[in-house]
Amino acid sequence: MKSIWQDLPKPLFILAPMEAVTDTVFRRVVSRAAKPDLYFSEFTNATGWVHAGEKAVAGRLDIVDSKDEQPVIAQIWGGNANDISKLAHHCKTLGYKGVDINMGCPASSALKGGGGSDLIRNPELAKDIISSAKTAGLPVSVKTRLGYSKLSEWKAWLGFLLEQDIEALTIHLRTKKEMSKVPAHWELMPDIKKLRDGVAPNTLIIGNGDVESRIHGENLIQNSKIDGVMIGRGVFTNIFCFEKEAKTHSKYELLGLLLHHLDLFEEHHHLNLEERTEQRQYKKPYETLKRFFKIYVRDFAGSSELRAKLMETTDISQAKLIVQTLLEESA
Repeated sequence: MKSIWQDLPKPLFILAPMEAVTDTVFRRVVSRAAKPDLYFSEFTNATGWVHAGEKAVAGRLDIVDSKDEQPVIAQIWGGNANDISKLAHHCKTLGYKGVDINMGCPASSALKGGGGSDLIRNPELAKDIISSAKTAGLPVSVKTRLGYSKLSEWKAWLGFLLEQDIEALTIHLRTKKEMSKVPAHWELMPDIKKLRDGVAPNTLIIGNGDVESRIHGENLIQNSKIDGVMIGRGVFTNIFCFEKEAKTHSKYELLGLLLHHLDLFEEHHHLNLEERTEQRQYKKPYETLKRFFKIYVRDFAGSSELRAKLMETTDISQAKLIVQTLLEESA
């Protein structure tokens, strides 16, 4: 039986995991704008979930049984192999099509627990974590960086990961030390692809870092001959970044997507609270929505003033009224 990674068309265009961004609501908004081939969840800490349950992961693993956010992979992280195994099994029960182990996050909270990019310095633990994740029976992949502090680390580190018989390896083409302060090292990707061909030809190679759109990604793939790209921050500057042909989108299309986002957020987090189950009880505060306004309210006359007005709102009904009034005026 093929894994989800092998069943999908190639090349692959993937929505990257982003903390406090790629939840069930946002995945469905992106789907309406322009559907990627594969979605990733937010980062979810295995040890936090094992010891404190849903309260610790704060709705990060919520998934709606909808074609608008499938297929979806759960990205999990941590420095304890047993905890990774337990969370991977849980992800299977939730309907995820695979688990991806984050071995590249540079955040101090991840490093403190021995997870994220700290695993670059502890390959034997990384090996144990991958093996533990596989016990859930889901396809296992890894997302990492080129190295911890030096670019020269990439060959040994990526070669080691490729030896672990993983379905896919996504490389954010910077080191942990570089964070996102320098351009992604796409010039290394042809050599990385050559390494993959020699060590693990069946493992897919996905590039990540500074990818602006599907069209931009197609050019990067053509130059490096890899299997796909992952787009993260690019979705904040172009919510339509996964469309196959670049189009001009009006102010009202953007506002329509914003209203859709507001509706989904209200439905998922603020309505029907009495029907919430133990697994789906987390309610995100309205203020967390405001980080998304810049996606939709930009690059048109009056956008700065409108965005400022929306930022002053204190609940979702106020924001919806502002957007609905503008859309009605254009009808």
